[in-house]
Amino acid sequence: MNIAIVDDERIIREQVKNFIHRYFTDCTVWSYAAGEGLLAAHTKFDIIFLDIKMEGVSGIDTARELRRQQEDTVLIFVTGMKEYVFEAFDVSAFHYLLKPIDEGKLREVLGRAVGEAKKKKDGRRRQLFVRTKGRSLTIDQGDILYIESKAKKAEIHTVKETIEIYAAMSGLEEQLDERFYRCHRGYLVNMAYIVEYSADSISLAGGGTVYLTKKKHGEFVKAYMWFLQNGGVSCV
Repeated sequence: MNIAIVDDERIIREQVKNFIHRYFTDCTVWSYAAGEGLLAAHTKFDIIFLDIKMEGVSGIDTARELRRQQEDTVLIFVTGMKEYVFEAFDVSAFHYLLKPIDEGKLREVLGRAVGEAKKKKDGRRRQLFVRTKGRSLTIDQGDILYIESKAKKAEIHTVKETIEIYAAMSGLEEQLDERFYRCHRGYLVNMAYIVEYSADSISLAGGGTVYLTKKKHGEFVKAYMWFLQNGGVSCV
């Protein structure tokens, strides 16, 4: 999980950073003294602690620009000024912490923020976002049987229909969750729909068949066994 702290007071940055590392070890923390540094980082942050009154770009203006870049970041304002609370609502702030920071309150807010960030991340992983014929589509990953590469296009075979888009397999693979395996350079398969497999092919529910590269057979079997043993749910 990526967390950023933006505050022109070094002591506040260190206080929040030390607290995060004390209670949440599975995260990476970045610190910035100004909003410009945060925006220039071009990093996807799950949670951001943001001061409001800073030199240069204010925290509110930083948040407005941030929302254009990454809408689902969990944003927590940390400030000594109560009067900006309504502006914080305008940029969908998760919480508004007042200085001096009470560590008990910080722990409570951070715990809830981590939970919210995980929900948002899980939600992103359950959906595949694509564009086709000038329109945007959101596809439930659970409905995808397999994806097939065809020149510069990709065919997404779902339980209901086949959707053709212009996309690279590598870009699609990055969006997909652990249910999917790249069994061949031209195929991504949803392991939840596998009926059986051989040395060079995989059969899916509904009669579909995809190629399995022979040199990846051993790796595929390990990935499929891991999927079934770690909570993977078969749809067949």
